[in-house]
Amino acid sequence: MFISPMLLHKVEDPFDDDEWLSELKLDGIRFLYSSIDTTKFYTRHGNEVTERFLELATNQVPKGTILDGEIIVSDENGKPDFETLMSRFHIRNSRRIPIISKNKPVTFCAFDVIYHKGKKVSHLPLADRKELLTEIIPEDLPRIAKTLSVKGNGKVLYDLVKSQDLEGIVLKRKDSKYEIGKRSQNWLKVINYKYDTVSIAGFRKSEFGWLLRFPDGRSAGVMELGVPAEARGIVFNLAKMVPVKETGDYIYFPDDSLKCKVKYRTLTKAGLLRLPSFLEFAS
Repeated sequence: MFISPMLLHKVEDPFDDDEWLSELKLDGIRFLYSSIDTTKFYTRHGNEVTERFLELATNQVPKGTILDGEIIVSDENGKPDFETLMSRFHIRNSRRIPIISKNKPVTFCAFDVIYHKGKKVSHLPLADRKELLTEIIPEDLPRIAKTLSVKGNGKVLYDLVKSQDLEGIVLKRKDSKYEIGKRSQNWLKVINYKYDTVSIAGFRKSEFGWLLRFPDGRSAGVMELGVPAEARGIVFNLAKMVPVKETGDYIYFPDDSLKCKVKYRTLTKAGLLRLPSFLEFAS
């Protein structure tokens, strides 16, 4: 049974408020663990992925339960490894899945409960649902865990996240209901963005994307997010005014004189900006 999950709004800064709970934001994939009748797993978009994650199946999650959370894969330092998780997520070969489930197992980190004993509990305050979650999930499950919350202390937790180079934090009102299928101001995320200045080396002609380059000449990847129409127009018009090189679907500028400031999640293992977003042009 699929339930469309509650979504978060984004804010720039953390805050301290004892009426809110602070949690670690995990760098994973949103995941619904359903055992209403049989055990089934879903992504936030309703795609059933039960057969891809054999290591999560257990009879210790009671029947009649729907849990909300994230799946992660941990690296050698115990931090979420999003690239490895995505590689794992896309494996659908029935022969490979049992092997990869042992070699690169995921962990399901539950942070909420939507159904308990076959009844919807979304109307209960978050603090009460957290207590139910403690009852539902045994402490000794090897691949299922509970996300810990602290009262208030959003600033301290965010500073700790930054010092450990983790993704961010989530702030949730203690009395918030679970708003199925809605994006709510009662749940807020604060992302630990990184910032840099890079060159716009060119752009794609078909699907929008700016080609980015670091000051040392290395490719910084492609930026597709957060670029307003006005900024797109400036770059497009510049290509009409200066000599450019055209190769297939790409147009390249002759030098690195056009720069912009970007924010991004982290560097990929290939050294590219992950999810870069435009802030402003730079000199």
